[in-house]
Amino acid sequence: MNVFDALEYGKRHFPEKEAIHFEGRSISYDALAQQALRVSSALRHAAAIGPGDRVAIFLPNRPEFIAAYYGIMHRGAIAVSLNVMLKSDEVKFILNDSEAKVLITTPELLGQVPEAVQTPALRKILCAGETTRADALTLEDLAALPPVGEPPAAMERDSGAAILYTSGTTGKPKGALLSHGNIVSNIAGTRRHTQMASDDRLICFLPLFHCFGQNFIMNAGLDAGATLILHERFDPETILHSLEADKVTMFFGVPPVYQRFLHMPHIEERFRNVRYCFTAAAPMPAAIAQQWQKIVGQIIYEGYGLTETSPFASYNHDSFYREGSIGTPIENVTMKIADFNGNPLPPGEIGEIAIKGPNVMLGYFRRPKETDAVMRDGWFFTGDIGRQDDDGYFYVVDRAKDMINVCGYKVWPREVEDALMQHASVCDIAVIGIADEEQGESVKAFVVLKPGTDVKEQEIIDFARAHMAAYKAPRTVEFIDALPRNPSGKVLKRELRQRKSPFNSSNVQPFNADLGQIDERMNP
Repeated sequence: MNVFDALEYGKRHFPEKEAIHFEGRSISYDALAQQALRVSSALRHAAAIGPGDRVAIFLPNRPEFIAAYYGIMHRGAIAVSLNVMLKSDEVKFILNDSEAKVLITTPELLGQVPEAVQTPALRKILCAGETTRADALTLEDLAALPPVGEPPAAMERDSGAAILYTSGTTGKPKGALLSHGNIVSNIAGTRRHTQMASDDRLICFLPLFHCFGQNFIMNAGLDAGATLILHERFDPETILHSLEADKVTMFFGVPPVYQRFLHMPHIEERFRNVRYCFTAAAPMPAAIAQQWQKIVGQIIYEGYGLTETSPFASYNHDSFYREGSIGTPIENVTMKIADFNGNPLPPGEIGEIAIKGPNVMLGYFRRPKETDAVMRDGWFFTGDIGRQDDDGYFYVVDRAKDMINVCGYKVWPREVEDALMQHASVCDIAVIGIADEEQGESVKAFVVLKPGTDVKEQEIIDFARAHMAAYKAPRTVEFIDALPRNPSGKVLKRELRQRKSPFNSSNVQPFNADLGQIDERMNP
């Protein structure tokens, strides 16, 4: 078993068919496979990479990402995906935590890659483009190497294939280790429930470093022999033009994307060739789903899952769509609503959503305690609160208490708080999520300044953005005299959430929802 088999199938059965369409350029299945095999050869010759070694991908949505990913799979190594919005300290943490031996990146992102002395496990940096950095080789330098002649590494179902980092309650990211079996089972489930086929053309502007883009779109699409209409970033007009010009049949987006499109003229005409719309990563507001069906005339099918479940776990729905629900478990997957002891609760009762099946991760990479905290008897406990109705449909009631969901990305308050406490004028701080019409939720910081200091809101925001990915930075800041605390010293965030602040439109930072890459707020 090897995830590479999906690309191998396309190369063997329809080599000249278009696998990727990117910025007017067409790449066939045969050409893509050859590129992946050259990456595999480069990894072998440049760093002696073999099964189980970690190789980090720090690339935007470009064909090089896909070739790199499948080249890593071919060698039996483990692909470590890095969010392209991460800054140097965040990149250093992931490289060291995963002990990646090779990093594949671009000249534009090299500035966020730490020097070699800070990443002792890293042997080589391979750059998709020309660079003057002394410790980096260009992939073009290695392009003359012949593609490897051997077949893809034979892997077991439980062999590691990919590590995708997800934030933890401590604010430090944890690497969810997915196996070849996890990914292959999720590919099969995705294809079955979406009816993805070789004549489909899938638009992909969602980031490939995210589990949604990587497994649900990229891996499933190539396994189906479909064509990926790849975009490096989300620009509304560009995407709408692409729907028509590139004859897109399947559309995938997070809820704010659909909301954005509803405010654009003639949207029903732009989607006339699209046969299927899907959303995940954040709850779809019922009002948006209803308006979309009324204006565009299509249901937005909804999936639920997490990075830890590869990500697909439930689907709404093959037969009967139920508004507001995350549907029922996909094939071979079981879900339950559990009480504090992990026991199943009857329909109508509210408890924690737990998932069991071939999609559930092997665990958090080299973090047994964190793994044990969420895994019990094969069940993954999501931290999401939900209920089940009498017909077996599941509903998300709430998320883990403090997590902030910014356009599908998890932001944990403590990580933001720790970063902002480094500001010389900050005495105390608390971060919460607030409702946001564009992106679901946004980050708000309550700041207590040190006596005698005078800092403006924008300075706090700019400081945060200089130290972490832009989507984690506060969108608004409120200065207060003291944080409300209980007798033990814990901040009472519920009081902060109830606090009413005068709205000042000048305080709100501009944002266009795209799960990562519309304006500078979500761009590296």
